[in-house]
Amino acid sequence: MADKHQTHSASEELLQAIAAEAEVFWANPDYTTFEEAMKKSSYTLEDVKDAEARLQRFASFIRVAFPETEANKGIIGSKISRIPNMKEFVEKRYQQEIVGELYLKRDDTLPIAGTIKARGAIYEVLKHAETLALEHGLLKSTEEDYVVFANEEFRNFFAKHHIAVGTTGNLGISVGTMGAKLGFNVTVHVSVDAKQWKKDFLRSKGVEVIEHKTNFSKAVEQGRAESEANPNSYFVDDEHSEDLFLGYTVGGLRMKRQLEEEGIQVDADHPLFVYLPCGIGGSPGGITFGMKQAFGDHVHCFFAEPTKMPSMLLGLMTHKYDDISVDDVGIHGLTVADGLAVPRTSGLVAKLMEPFFSGGYTVQEDEFKALLKALHETEGIFLEPAALAGLSGAARLFRTQAGQQYMEAQNVADKMANATHIAWATGGSMVPKTDQEAFLKEGAEALAQSDTH
Repeated sequence: MADKHQTHSASEELLQAIAAEAEVFWANPDYTTFEEAMKKSSYTLEDVKDAEARLQRFASFIRVAFPETEANKGIIGSKISRIPNMKEFVEKRYQQEIVGELYLKRDDTLPIAGTIKARGAIYEVLKHAETLALEHGLLKSTEEDYVVFANEEFRNFFAKHHIAVGTTGNLGISVGTMGAKLGFNVTVHVSVDAKQWKKDFLRSKGVEVIEHKTNFSKAVEQGRAESEANPNSYFVDDEHSEDLFLGYTVGGLRMKRQLEEEGIQVDADHPLFVYLPCGIGGSPGGITFGMKQAFGDHVHCFFAEPTKMPSMLLGLMTHKYDDISVDDVGIHGLTVADGLAVPRTSGLVAKLMEPFFSGGYTVQEDEFKALLKALHETEGIFLEPAALAGLSGAARLFRTQAGQQYMEAQNVADKMANATHIAWATGGSMVPKTDQEAFLKEGAEALAQSDTH
């Protein structure tokens, strides 16, 4: 078990463990109180509320354009599910009791795009559409009923404009689906990590897909360069976009009402722990920022990455942010968690979130596979591999020295019986059946190889 490599600093020992692709759990020494963190932030609660209001304005359009959102009145949201059977499995596998309740946040079931990327990406596309419509007089004011965005006049106008994005797949699905629905010409630049079914899905929506035999960062660079050469093109920049980030924050803020509706208390005596799969960093960063607005110091957010792609962990622990890549420490190769296959983190998000993230940890390849199969067996829920990253977080918190020290430092060690743990499931409902079966087969093989972790 690689969790013996514990440290609160960017020590040589921890770097060696990361370079060896060992699993590590890291408590962030730069984590601070919500009040202090906000003093360093360029964003405020008002920015989050502005983003939420924009999504609310577009709800009438979304209801018409995507009938599957009718039940939720055009709001893109997902439920949380208690997963007692999976909790029992994780406890047995890690030989560690998880004190408190364990839930799954079901962003795998989000309407329109079926992944967490729907939150940020759809928001950015909608904001761009709103900006263009206001600038060109199609929309007279933000007080109008935004159902007009479904009109042919708007579609014909947007058809003269272009949207581009670089992605490993899920971001492209969200950008492509909403962009095409509005009438934009959309080009998605995908990396070698992108799954075939994701490329096929995008093409079925009329989206142009350009494949690059390179990694995520290079695909983004090439997509950005091509977009900048076209004056009518808008680039959704996963590495540097403020709008993507703010779109995700809404999901975090909305958790306050959802947990209240579920009767889940969050306060000094009832701490909330959230475990978020992390690729470039925008979605876990944005959600953490939004949850901090909702719960302040009572929520503790940890990002989770593959041992083959610990880009946020490297960026934060070395304070090099996006100036360090996994390649720089000798990590090479693909990860089964393709949605997290990002060799270099977002500098924007890493710097902003440095005082907000409680810490992070890494997950080995076979563990993604085993957890995927186990969740399907115990709870009847299928997630794509990347979405499983958060499921072992609670066990790792309790099992590791760094996790124990974190709980002591935050004065919650004696309150964990009242704790709520949420693993954020980021995608999976759109994975084709044949791909699901292949993943489940790999998971069964991984489980057979080891009964305990």
